[in-house]
Amino acid sequence: MTTKKPEQTPENPSRREFLGSTATASVLSALAAAGYTQESKAATPLVASGASGLGKSAPQAPFDSLRDWTAAMEAHGLLMRFDRIDQDEYEIPALFFNATDMYTMYGAPCMMFDKVKIEGKWVDGPVLINTQGHWNCDAIIWNLPVVPGDHYATYRSAVAYIEKVFADNDGELPEIAPVEVKRSKAPVKEVVVTGDDIDINKFAFVKTNPADAGRYVNTGSHFMVDEELGANFGTYRAQIKGPRKLGINPEPNQTGYKMLMAARDRGETSVSYSIVLGQDPVVWMLSGTRLAPRGFGKTPKPADELAIAGGLRGKAVEVVKSENTDIMVPAHAEMVIEGTVDLREETFEPEGPFGEMFGYLGPVKEKNFVMTIDTITHRKKPWFMNAMTGMQRGYVTSGIDAAYSISLRNQIPQFVAYTNPQDTMGIVVLSIDKTGPGQGIKSGMAIAKRNPIAKIVIVVDKDINIYDRTDVMFAIGSRWQPDPASEIISETLGLMTDPSQVKYARTSKIVIDATRQLPGEGGKAEFAKTNRELLKAGAPDSFARAKEAFGEALENWKRV
Repeated sequence: MTTKKPEQTPENPSRREFLGSTATASVLSALAAAGYTQESKAATPLVASGASGLGKSAPQAPFDSLRDWTAAMEAHGLLMRFDRIDQDEYEIPALFFNATDMYTMYGAPCMMFDKVKIEGKWVDGPVLINTQGHWNCDAIIWNLPVVPGDHYATYRSAVAYIEKVFADNDGELPEIAPVEVKRSKAPVKEVVVTGDDIDINKFAFVKTNPADAGRYVNTGSHFMVDEELGANFGTYRAQIKGPRKLGINPEPNQTGYKMLMAARDRGETSVSYSIVLGQDPVVWMLSGTRLAPRGFGKTPKPADELAIAGGLRGKAVEVVKSENTDIMVPAHAEMVIEGTVDLREETFEPEGPFGEMFGYLGPVKEKNFVMTIDTITHRKKPWFMNAMTGMQRGYVTSGIDAAYSISLRNQIPQFVAYTNPQDTMGIVVLSIDKTGPGQGIKSGMAIAKRNPIAKIVIVVDKDINIYDRTDVMFAIGSRWQPDPASEIISETLGLMTDPSQVKYARTSKIVIDATRQLPGEGGKAEFAKTNRELLKAGAPDSFARAKEAFGEALENWKRV
């Protein structure tokens, strides 16, 4: 079954108006028709069997392509599909905001749109959003079991798995070198477009929000090779400025920026590289995180991320050479854009604004790099992934949580668990097994001083579920005393996309010790136990008895 788009849409609504409009009611009806209702306990897949390469039998990890991954999402009930959607009326973000309002950022499904209306024309997709947003993706990507009805347990198992991968490889990530395949075996080489035949505008790249500067290629992995810094790929947004022109935005702290500037410092006037779109899920995850070393610690240069992707997958990534350079790119990608970036400052152009990861509109970059597109290769009917930046969890995060947890465990003897929630950017949560005074503040400061994202560091006791926002707020409300269980840093390194910053990449921070305060730090001689703790202690069998007797009634209750 494919959900049909409503025939009528409102005329030029604002985003606020659209969220309450008839069109939005219609797409919410589509959510309900697919089984995604506020009364639903579990999502029901919306399946279009066999269409666009999707079939009923789903592949398992390792996934070689975006299409394999999408089929797995479908099989796990995490894919919604629509035949068409009008992005001239900004129906994609409105629909997705409604989905996250209903199911949270970590509970919303992947969505697929076969045709998208862009600048008055219906453009063939499909366009995919939220491809790695759901909690369960962290298990599916590694072929781990999904714990029915318990997203937290599912996520914890994924974090534990990656921690074990590190442990089994002496603290490093495993590597399997990529394997080059013939062009005839590389789907991304099915179509080759060069020179003036190129028109990036004809593909299904969208303007996500009305305030964005334009349409963006915002899920590209920029594959670069520098003679001194080595090879690297990272995710940087690219504003479409013309048929063969892209505005490129690597930030100063990112490896891509350092590579471009290193070439410029050597006197080079341009750099040619490849932008890969429609990556397999592990390559996409590595592209947007610092899970693979980027020239720090034991690795003097950026690590071979394609080899790390192969190691994590347990299977080599198949690659093929770019058309205009020796840069190797994933053979099963959907598209590769090859181009030349002019490094001369007089060629720089304004870029942005763009809706940033904090969920706010970012500033205009007055001078940014520009790429001239030389060649595009793609599958015959390419698929397109669009990042709903600031609205979605962009990639599976269990890997980076695991890596950071290993580092923190070496610094903090009382460490239990750590997370950097994507739906509350700027806040990180740490749980510890507290045994003495001062440990909460000390543990939080270890994070605040190192992590630019961590503007608010919340430290909780080990009985608090760090993934449950309500549980964390419960700890803050009932266990935290602002004085003395707080520490403020007046100015330090911050994330440049934080809209609250006055100085670029500089911020103040606070550590909140929401653990039970001990007498040695101003707390009570004996801290009261929670009602739940007392119930477990006084009637240990009550939970199991109640679940057996009344569990079915609870599961069948329709929320109102």
